[in-house]
Amino acid sequence: MPVIGLTGGVASGKTLVTDYLEKKGIPVVDADRIAREVVRAGEPAYLEIVKEFGPGVLGPDGSLNRKKLGALVFDSPDKRKRLEAIIHPRVYGAAWKEIRRIQGRDPVALIIFSVPLLFETGHDKEVDKTVLVYADEPAQVRRLMQRNGLTEPDARKRISAQMPIDEKSRISDYVIRNMGTVEETYRQVDAILSELR
Repeated sequence: MPVIGLTGGVASGKTLVTDYLEKKGIPVVDADRIAREVVRAGEPAYLEIVKEFGPGVLGPDGSLNRKKLGALVFDSPDKRKRLEAIIHPRVYGAAWKEIRRIQGRDPVALIIFSVPLLFETGHDKEVDKTVLVYADEPAQVRRLMQRNGLTEPDARKRISAQMPIDEKSRISDYVIRNMGTVEETYRQVDAILSELR
């Protein structure tokens, strides 16, 4: 069975969709989740980040302060690239290892690989089909401000760090429009699932 690349813009609703898929018993390999694991205190990526960006990116408990790090890298494309060079190879390496493990256990499993920067990193070439969770920019800005407590300029900065959502929409095999009710989103997920199967 295929590996499906699931992506979306920041605050477009990927988590809503992956939670629903997991409830349905579909294996989800989540790059965001893995990224949080690879930067845990003491991990090689954590040590490299502290060396690269200094102890100012740490919280009082010594763990990585994602908000401080985010503020630093979203102001500088160069710093963002340096951070991605530390994190991405480890995340994708661990993700594909997990995908192969699931395939070894269940060769016919439909696997969802959830990747925020699927197209930006070229990993869309490694999956069988791509699915985009779509929300327009005003919705993304609103959700980011609510969810992360960001100012509007900071929210817009994070959105503009990714490929424009309408561009992703044009190159995706499937698009889930997450602009209405949760039920409407779930119905679209179910329709795509039945087609993929």
